[in-house]
Amino acid sequence: MRVFEVVIALLVGGAMLAALARRIGAPYPALVALAGAALALIPGVPTLVLDPELALALFVAPVLLDAAFDSSPRDLRANWRPVASLALGAVALTIVVVAVVAHALVPAMPWAAAIALGAIVAPPDAAAATTVLKALRPPHRLLVILEGESLFNDASALLVYRLAVAATATGFISGWSVVPMLVVVTLGSVVLGLVLARLLIAVNSRISDVATAVVFQFCGTFLVWILAEQLHLSGIITVVVFAMAASRSAAERIPARIRIPSYAVWEVAVFVLNVLAFILVGFQLKSISERVTGATGARYAAVAAAVCVAAIVARIAWVTGAAAFSRWRCRPRDDGTPGPRDAVALTSRGAAVVGWCGMRGTVTLAAALALPAGGDGSTPFPYRDLILVTAFGVVLGTLVVQG
Repeated sequence: MRVFEVVIALLVGGAMLAALARRIGAPYPALVALAGAALALIPGVPTLVLDPELALALFVAPVLLDAAFDSSPRDLRANWRPVASLALGAVALTIVVVAVVAHALVPAMPWAAAIALGAIVAPPDAAAATTVLKALRPPHRLLVILEGESLFNDASALLVYRLAVAATATGFISGWSVVPMLVVVTLGSVVLGLVLARLLIAVNSRISDVATAVVFQFCGTFLVWILAEQLHLSGIITVVVFAMAASRSAAERIPARIRIPSYAVWEVAVFVLNVLAFILVGFQLKSISERVTGATGARYAAVAAAVCVAAIVARIAWVTGAAAFSRWRCRPRDDGTPGPRDAVALTSRGAAVVGWCGMRGTVTLAAALALPAGGDGSTPFPYRDLILVTAFGVVLGTLVVQG
């Protein structure tokens, strides 16, 4: 009962912080992150450990579906090069840089665990960035790139995350088996998402009651994720493809009196899940703070700060370098004729905005919470406490400083 009372109080506090964030023009996750950090320092707050297997499904699936449902396939096709550059290149560079920094600071940390940490903090959360940017009215293309990136960087980062966690558990992973496995997983996830979209939209279009339709939508989201995981496919890719395919036919097959209330319910649900993610991390940090000494706590803080700086710098370096290279390719030829057009060629100001908008959020927290805790008699993930503290430090640092 005590935990329930604390959660209810913090949900109300989260709603008040969101209202305050709108008044001062800040992303509400930044204020909620500060509240989650404060939660770990309040005496008498109960400890709570979430089942690691539940973390990704509970927090990532609905949030990702909500973002993918509102995306424009036409805009993504027009900007697929910068989106792919960020979702693949920027994520890969961040994983490598963070892994090197973490292993240098903690030499005893296995490389697989360091790579897992890099994959956890690599994907930015575009929701926080676009919350600020929409108030500033930037070019539409920048919003499309940031929102499109958030749909696919989660998939690339969490695929590496799964491989690193598996390598940590088994002690090795065959490099020759990784590429065919990734191809099969990606293609299988795309096919499954398309099939489930047609199936669930056909069922939902026959439901006339609003409450029943909304409940079915939520259950269908988790069904898509669970089915993909049971088939050893990517839940993230499946959910993204499912949402984008479903959004194209939902307006034609589902009446407006069902769709409009469901949009409001989804907006509230995503907000509640974001607040709950920070609350649960605060609970976790509370239990960690009780186990570490002053020297260990200082070392954790130093690692978190170094990883946060590394993640920010890696993204800025990639975006700036890629945009500069694209502009160089597009320069006029010596005879004065125009150079080739390149969809990646952001202006220097545009590249600065996209590079700076690397705030981390719910996906990073959920991935950190999903690491095996060892509470069921199994072996806990190496340096799990350090990784969780570092992940939250990156989220807090990027939201507060960059946001």
